[in-house]
Amino acid sequence: MADDSKPTEKNRTSEMPSFDFAKMLNQFRLPGVDFAALVDRERKNIEALVEANKIAFEGWQALVRRQSEILQETMKQAVADARQEDAVKKRTELAKQGFEKALSNMRELAEMATKSQKDAFDVVRKRFEDNMESMRNFGKKD
Repeated sequence: MADDSKPTEKNRTSEMPSFDFAKMLNQFRLPGVDFAALVDRERKNIEALVEANKIAFEGWQALVRRQSEILQETMKQAVADARQEDAVKKRTELAKQGFEKALSNMRELAEMATKSQKDAFDVVRKRFEDNMESMRNFGKKD
């Protein structure tokens, strides 16, 4: 099993900077202000945004991939339909089938986009709820 704690060329771009803001802020100690907690909260906020963006980007990639597949399938079907001897007689039926298939494909793509957006929003919403809970508990001792 690989040690993921050390940066590698592969995961270096997805890591948070190693600069310790908490140590820097401790030089400016203010009574009642927990700089480590503030830095930790902001780190979690940034991580949530990174995760939401990752989900949104992966959803976008899947959507583009599926659109490409749909185009290829449609073109193959159109060529196959055009080669049929009785294609002229079947134009109305072929048009109806093509329209129904296009509606089905649009519905599928819309559902993919909706799911991706919902998943990304859920990450941000969860982080917002965590922040609100932290604010409610601010100053309370365990």
